[in-house]
Amino acid sequence: MPRMRTAPSRFTTVKAAAGLAVAAGVGAVAYGTFIERNWFSIREERLAILPPGSAPFTVLHLSDIHLSLGQHKRTSWLRELASLAPDLVVNTGDNLSHPEAIAPLLDALGPLMEFPGVFVPGSNDYFAPSFRNPLAYFSGPSKLPSENRKKPIALDTEALHTGFGMGGWVNLTNRAQSIPLKGIRFDFSGVDDPHLNRERYAGWPRGAVGQDSAPHVRIAVAHAPYQRVLDHFTADGADLILAGHTHGGQVCVPGYGALVSNCDLPTWRARGLNDWESGGRTTPVNVSAGIGTSRTAPFRFACRPEAVVLTLTAKTLSST
Repeated sequence: MPRMRTAPSRFTTVKAAAGLAVAAGVGAVAYGTFIERNWFSIREERLAILPPGSAPFTVLHLSDIHLSLGQHKRTSWLRELASLAPDLVVNTGDNLSHPEAIAPLLDALGPLMEFPGVFVPGSNDYFAPSFRNPLAYFSGPSKLPSENRKKPIALDTEALHTGFGMGGWVNLTNRAQSIPLKGIRFDFSGVDDPHLNRERYAGWPRGAVGQDSAPHVRIAVAHAPYQRVLDHFTADGADLILAGHTHGGQVCVPGYGALVSNCDLPTWRARGLNDWESGGRTTPVNVSAGIGTSRTAPFRFACRPEAVVLTLTAKTLSST
């Protein structure tokens, strides 16, 4: 007589499903830790914001490198970016994750310092990251150093900025400066990190009488894209805003996107090029998903690390 099979018990089914869920979770963490966080990419965008008749101009936007020690894949990739030969490099901060990472960072960025550049700091150019429960990001932006119970580890910001300056990059920390590049006058306005409430607006560079009527481009630079900062720069006439900080959400849901932005920016704007409206004006904002991760949360999922190449082209006469 054939032996009858009994149906698996509900407990056995639930146990098997739980086992599969745990295995999938472990696999996702392993993938995000060992594969995706080192799967560097280059996002390309085009914007028609230059004066009519201008030749194309390329901007390489770097953000959130978060370099620690021994990250040879990251430093090698950073060196290779010099082969893009950008007309301008913009670094929007959070370069470090370890107090001893300044020298390897400057070495990795050395080839890119052969090109003109500007920079602003992020909080992790002032303080090393401290551990935070990843689930806490759902309750709001990460705490300021003054709000942490543990005293943050100070980084040698002056040495970092001196290294950038010696490489020829211009410090835009609460500063404005004009730089002529390829026959175009670029007016920059930058702020210290809004995540630390350190931003102080310097306006736009002032020079000769009638300078506003001469062909120029206004680029605003900040680390964290808080809405108050985007509102200010947009209403004040910026042609382009560059920021980072969000890591693109860092851990995203495929087909949906970011779950958090670590600031008050809507999550659907946590990565990419979008228009921002304020004061009757509209300004394109590029938010980089960043190159690294915090040392305390070293993984990415559905959000590859990136550098961004923006090709700026001339406006048509009808759009001026």
